[in-house]
Amino acid sequence: MFFLPVVALIGTAIGYTVMSLWNWILPEVAHAGRLNFWQALGLLVLCRLLFGNFNKGGRNRFRENASKLRSKWQNMNEEERAKFKEEYKNRCSSWRKG
Repeated sequence: MFFLPVVALIGTAIGYTVMSLWNWILPEVAHAGRLNFWQALGLLVLCRLLFGNFNKGGRNRFRENASKLRSKWQNMNEEERAKFKEEYKNRCSSWRKG
């Protein structure tokens, strides 16, 4: 009974915050149109669908990958680490060259 009104209140507050920030900043900076409340909520839903949840109780892929990489690094000897660094440097610098 208590949960539904709290969720509605939080959703309304977030929707109005997004709407206010959009209408305050983007029309001047990017010549974008103004949003109404329902468009702001739709934008929030779209962002959640495109970019995933906000990691509340869900998987955090960045943290999982960092943990795997850290354990892999700790199990490498000096020669493997030097090889890994060189491969990573080559892979990451190639996109800068265009």
